[in-house]
Parts: sequence; C-alpha cells; structure tokens
Amino acid sequence: MKDIMNDQKAQLAQWIDAHFDEQVGVLQQLLRIPTDTPPGNNAPHAEMVAQLVQAYGWTAEQHAVPQEQVRDYGMESITNLIVRRPYDSGGPTLALNAHGDVVPPGDNWTYPPYGGVIDNGYIYGRAAAVSKCDFATYIFATRALEALGVPLRGALELHFTYDEEFGGLLGPGWLLEQKLTKPDYVIAAGFSYTIVTAHNACLQLEVTVHGKSGHGAMPETGHDALQAATRILNAIYDELPELKKIKSKIAGIDSPTMLVGRIDGGTNTNVVPGKVVLKLDRRMIPEEDPVQVEAQVRALIEKAVTGQEGITLEIRRLLLSHALRELPGTAQLVASLQHNAQTYLGETIPAQGTPLYADARLYGEHGIPAVLYGAGPRTVPESNAKKADERLSLDDLRNATKVVAATLLDFLQKK
Repeated sequence: MKDIMNDQKAQLAQWIDAHFDEQVGVLQQLLRIPTDTPPGNNAPHAEMVAQLVQAYGWTAEQHAVPQEQVRDYGMESITNLIVRRPYDSGGPTLALNAHGDVVPPGDNWTYPPYGGVIDNGYIYGRAAAVSKCDFATYIFATRALEALGVPLRGALELHFTYDEEFGGLLGPGWLLEQKLTKPDYVIAAGFSYTIVTAHNACLQLEVTVHGKSGHGAMPETGHDALQAATRILNAIYDELPELKKIKSKIAGIDSPTMLVGRIDGGTNTNVVPGKVVLKLDRRMIPEEDPVQVEAQVRALIEKAVTGQEGITLEIRRLLLSHALRELPGTAQLVASLQHNAQTYLGETIPAQGTPLYADARLYGEHGIPAVLYGAGPRTVPESNAKKADERLSLDDLRNATKVVAATLLDFLQKK
C-alpha cells in the first residue's frame, strides 16, 4: 500500500511539472489585476478568478458582501469565492484559503508592481509572495489531485477571500458567520519552509485626545492636547520593558509588543493643539487574555492623563484579532505536510508559531483546526513581502504545490 501511495505522489509531481508553465501563467494573470487595500475595490479580481476556474470545469460561487457593510468597513467592494469539489461520502471536508487583497505597492520598485515579470528564477509583483501565489498553489494542487483519477472521499473547498489586510472579518469571517462553509480542516496561505500552527492576537485602538485650541502667543488660553498625548506616549513606551518579561512557550513567538503607529493632530504651528489622534497596536501572545489586555491598555491610557485640566479622551477599538492556537486535528495536518515536505523539499520543515496574525484564526474561532502553509519563502524578508520588488521563487511555488497536492491525497483518498 505504501508503494502504491508513493507511486501516486510521484504521478502528482509529474503532473505539476508538466503543467508548471501554465501555473506560472495563471499567477501572472492573478498579479496583473490590482487589489490595493485601501481603497479595496476587489470584486473585479474575484470576477476574473471565477472566470479563470471555469476553464477547468469548476464553478466558483461568488458571495458579494453587502455594499453598505463594505463601505462601513472602509473598503469599496468584496466578493468572496468558494469553489466546492465534492467527492464520495465518508471523508472530511478540507478547505484551502488564500487572500487576494494587498497593501498598495508604494515606491522604489525596480520591476512593475503589477507586471508579473519573471527574472532569474523569480516572479515579481505585489502579492507574488503574500498571497496570490497560493491561489495558483491551491488551484493546481487540486487539479493535480483530480487528474490522478483515484477514488476520493469527502470534499475539497477553495476559499478565495479579499479583506485580510483589514482583518478578515468580511472574508473568511463573513463566510463562516453566514454559514456558507464549515470545513473539518483548513490550510491557509503561508510559507513553504514553515508550517504555522499558532499566531499572535492583535488589538488596535484609536485614542482621540481632546483639549482646547488657543493662540500660540497665549498658550494659557488653551488646553494642550499634544502635551497630554505625550504623557500617553510615555506611558505606553515605559511599559515595553515589562512586556519583554512576558514570554510565550510557543516556538517562533517571543513576547507581546506595543507601539503607536500613527499620530495626527494640531491646527497650525502657532496654535495650541486642540485635538490629537493616536493609533496604537498591541500584539498579544496566544497565552494572553484579550479582554484583560484591552482593559489594561485602556486603564494605562486613562491614568496617563488623569488630573489634566480640560483634557478628555475617546478610546475606540479598531480591531481585535484573536490568536490562532492548536486544536485537535492540527497535528494530523502537520504530520502530513511535514512528511510530504520531506519528500519534495528534502528537509524537515518546522511547525511553529509566528508573531504575525492572519485569516486562519477565524477558522480556529469556529473550532476548525487550521495551519498556514503555502508557496511563500523560507523567510518573509527575503521575499520583500509588502515592500518594493516583492518576489517569489518559482522553485518554491512548484515544490509547495507538490506538498499541498500530496497532503490532499493523504486526507481525501478513499481508503
């Protein structure tokens, strides 16, 4: 039986090799339609993907999030896709999820950010590594599995979603809340040299400090919101040494972090600032309680300006992203991916946590075991992800597709 399985996996690899030029061409198409978020007008890309998979005889369900909900969220359009591939009864449903929204390209590109240019074994473009690459990985892994022609059981679903950069609540979160899907296992876009089994939670707050404007020549007539904001900044950054003392037991995750990423305020150089807005990011390790952390951060901010005459605060939560944790079933995903990676990459890839956060957590919140694994690089910095000249090694795309295809066979082949 083991020899038969090995032979079948060799056939998967041969099919992927034979169709690799086609796969690269598909990835180029995916990269050439911008999905900058903001502004987040991502429905056109979803429409293109739906048409693309029609060529394989597949139907992509197009689930448009209501326009008012999208606008309130700060985006322009979101259409999430589900491609369902049902097989015989008696097996699990395994979903593959990748997101098509991207951060804007910014400046200093050597290659056109939406060109899909191939040079020296790499493909360049915004989302080449995070995570339009895994649209191609998952589509071609599924095609390879079905081309094998062996009896399959259970079902496979491809989830292509479009709001990861805004937190995923109107992507996988929306599909799950609408009860449009409830898979047994999930593999979400990740990296070809690491299986991510856990990630940090993230709290983002907007802190508005209200004072009173006054003439710069008579500052005593105002209440300086910037001076009060400085007290808040000092309190936040004074807390960092204490956060460093908190350590996660999960490999790949260290300590909580906190920073203020944006400050807006003031009227003019010669005017006492009457209003200042701070945007704060607090990353929580999986062992922390998000409710408790948010209460602590709010108390820290409020205490910093207690007794400041004429100063009031508004604290608004922008995001609360929960941690991804291992669940029963995670180990089965990890074991299969590691075994197949050993075959195609020739090394044992680690299973560990990451300080980032991703859509996979939303499946975990519904009790669905999820891991991150896909065609990304060995390390994020080497891919220039979210920076100029983002790129993906074509070898990583090829090998990750083989690993995913073989893992699908492990889970879905009729025993």
